[in-house]
Amino acid sequence: MKRGKKYQEAVKAFDKQSQYDVAEAIDLVKKNATAKFDETIELHIRTGCDGRHAEQQIRGAVVLTHGTGKTVRVLVFAKGTKLDEAQAAGADYVGGEELIPKIQNEGWLDFDVVVATPDMMGVVGRLGRVLGPKGLMPNPKAGTVTMDVTKAVNDIKAGKIEYRLDKANIIHVPVGKASFTNEQLSDNFQALMGAINKAKPASLKGQYIRSAVLTSTMGPGVKLNVVKITQ
Repeated sequence: MKRGKKYQEAVKAFDKQSQYDVAEAIDLVKKNATAKFDETIELHIRTGCDGRHAEQQIRGAVVLTHGTGKTVRVLVFAKGTKLDEAQAAGADYVGGEELIPKIQNEGWLDFDVVVATPDMMGVVGRLGRVLGPKGLMPNPKAGTVTMDVTKAVNDIKAGKIEYRLDKANIIHVPVGKASFTNEQLSDNFQALMGAINKAKPASLKGQYIRSAVLTSTMGPGVKLNVVKITQ
């Protein structure tokens, strides 16, 4: 893959093989985020887990201290008084069974997170083929299947993000935006790593976090000192 001039210049600004402390890595990634838009700062963690075993699956959610810097559109599936509760909490879209054909047949996907009350999961389950591959299916572990829709919506709007293993046993998560201060990115990073370190499966033998890279949307990745981030 041919990389642009800015990317190649950014790579020369640091040693790609070295492992950096979090503060240094954040500094480098911010300096290398030179695109014309506000780039997302992302963390990619390669784990020693084997996601094929249920007990080594990692999935959870954490509220980032300073949010994600992104406006998140929330859809809530509920009924009765919970519809009003979701609306009052600031959900962007609220509804029930009537939304199924809109999503299934019309391809409507103008939302980033889906929350559902447990009594609506029978209905939402019919959207598994559409929502599942996009990572939008509500899940109790992520706090998106709950009767407390007010808390769920508030947390998501405040910067709650979900983390989980992909097929290659890597976790990909946003840490914030390039426009954030170093301190804001550092706070978000600590919140994330605290949650991910706690999620270490008890059955895991060997090294939990094998490598970690911090990067911006368009910039090169900076390797992190794994020993320091897992303490």
